Amino acid sequence: MKWIFVGLGNPGDEYVGTRHNVGRDFLLALEKKILETDKSTKIILPDVFMNDSGKPVKKLWGEKPSVKALAELVVVHDDLDLPLGKVKISFGSGAGGHRGVASIQKALKTKDFVRVRVGISPATPGGKLKKPDQEKVIDFVLGTFKPSEQEKLKKAHKLVGEALELLVVDGREKATMEIHSR
Repeated sequence: MKWIFVGLGNPGDEYVGTRHNVGRDFLLALEKKILETDKSTKIILPDVFMNDSGKPVKKLWGEKPSVKALAELVVVHDDLDLPLGKVKISFGSGAGGHRGVASIQKALKTKDFVRVRVGISPATPGGKLKKPDQEKVIDFVLGTFKPSEQEKLKKAHKLVGEALELLVVDGREKATMEIHSR
């Protein structure tokens, strides 16, 4: 099985460390470890802006990727609908308003690929999300993490690495059960 991991984010130094670049930044940091563990895995960091992510992903397969190939595609990205540090694995679900994911789904003409979603929204101590108002979303996702959020970010980074390893070693179902139980 040849896995393809795609880290969503925006190219350019000004976007490194922003909430919207979590997927790209995490995969970039994990790249060496992943490639040492599994030589057949390919890591893609699209050199386009988030909303155009579908174009370079589609180029990997040409016009119509096979169901088998798509089962080995994993897109890592930020998610406003999850609290900061929470990691979820999903498959075959809608984009949830994420334009990078929507771009990939449109280009591939399917939702049937794995997504590793990384929460970026603050939450109350009780777990209730405190998402930004709609008119402030762009500034929020293009903003950097606060110093007080760094510990949760480190834990999420470690969990994403574990999720990717579990996907490769144990498959989607087992990886999902393991990551969601944490």
